[in-house]
Amino acid sequence: MSKAIFLFTRDLRLDYNQALTLACKDYEVLPIFIHDESFYFKPLGSASKVWLHHSLNDLKTQCPELSFYQGAFSDVIDTLIKSLDIHAVFMSEAFFPKERQAQQALKSHLKNQSCDFHAINTSLLWHPADIKKQDDTPYKVFTPYYRRGCMAAEEPYLPETLVNPKFITDPNSLSLDSLNLLPKISWDKPMLTYWDISKKGAENSLEAFLTKGVKSYKEGRNFPALNSVSRLSPYLHFGNISVHYIWHQVQKLTQDANSAHFLSELGWREFSYSLLHYFPSMVTQNLQPKFNDFPWQFNQTYFDAWTKGYTGYPIVDAGMRELWQTGYMHNRVRMIVGSFLVKNLLIDWRYGETWFWDCLFDADLANNTASWQWVAGSGADAAPYFRIFNPIMQGQKFDPDGEYTCRFLPELARLPKKYLFSPWEAPPEILDLAGVVLGKNYPRPIVDLSLSRDRALEAFQTLKKES
Repeated sequence: MSKAIFLFTRDLRLDYNQALTLACKDYEVLPIFIHDESFYFKPLGSASKVWLHHSLNDLKTQCPELSFYQGAFSDVIDTLIKSLDIHAVFMSEAFFPKERQAQQALKSHLKNQSCDFHAINTSLLWHPADIKKQDDTPYKVFTPYYRRGCMAAEEPYLPETLVNPKFITDPNSLSLDSLNLLPKISWDKPMLTYWDISKKGAENSLEAFLTKGVKSYKEGRNFPALNSVSRLSPYLHFGNISVHYIWHQVQKLTQDANSAHFLSELGWREFSYSLLHYFPSMVTQNLQPKFNDFPWQFNQTYFDAWTKGYTGYPIVDAGMRELWQTGYMHNRVRMIVGSFLVKNLLIDWRYGETWFWDCLFDADLANNTASWQWVAGSGADAAPYFRIFNPIMQGQKFDPDGEYTCRFLPELARLPKKYLFSPWEAPPEILDLAGVVLGKNYPRPIVDLSLSRDRALEAFQTLKKES
């Protein structure tokens, strides 16, 4: 048999990987991973590197032939073509702007060497090029995108399983550790106790969700203390599990409002990728140009307090500390902390996006950018500018027993629920009994909610005058 390379990028699995399955049908395959920082739009975040390392380590246990390299794709593959007589290169299709450019450059490079190149979509249910309006323009609003576009399109394919692959290995492979993905100071150790970064971990998360979480998903997903969300996002981002496989497993369930809502959330992921496909500048620029002159007011002290979870608003601080401790944040809380940053603090959404990029295990260029622009109001399908989440009311409504908040703010655990989300309103004797000393073991609010809301609305009014 002729030999081919399979280049893993963000599809770190053997099962239900259509590109790999196709390669193994006709070739002996050398599975490789090349750590090429120039491939990415911006350097991987610190948390992403940790997840990547452990994903690759797990993949190596499944596929001992997996080889590691560092450097430019074309340079590494050139060497392998010559040393191993490679006739084809397979990989998953890239959808992020810079990655697509790198993939096209690699395709052109290989063509000059008479080496076949195949890029197959393994990460999206629908290719962005296939979901467009009747006038052949892209959707800019989620609901018609999903209902008229995705739901009217061909059903996502059911992936094939890999059968009897013929893998080969390269004795010149680097070690995984030599890629230096792990931090020199082991700040990641506590975070890893929350996760099983492996194929089995992904499968167990899906199974737990299908068995229990999905049954209350539509409403339960808003309550961060409940186990009603899948927590599959980092596994999906790195391809530890196939989105096609998840789709079809959910389809096997009795279809109701809960399963339908979960599938629509997979649709939101697709929508984010579609927006990025058609509007690649959105990673750094407002989708709505009228926001380009928005009067953001960056304040380093406020931003530092937000990143550390010391804003004085418990539901915000709990979310930011969950992020710091676990590399993840519940989606409802992401909206709350995002709204607080861009509206109550009037800090540009790009600062929040950058912080999430570095701290989130599921930091995804499409999802992260689209979601931050949604919260800011600058996106294509954005929250209206006057939607400013009140963190006190959000905490009371979605964490009524304080279980989530106290999990990440144990210093407030003895505070009566009446005052949990506004501890500054508690009488001194109540604070004393709870062991809360405002300004010492828990901060006072860094901004006044009412005044900051008025300031935000005033700033947003400038958009109406300019548009």
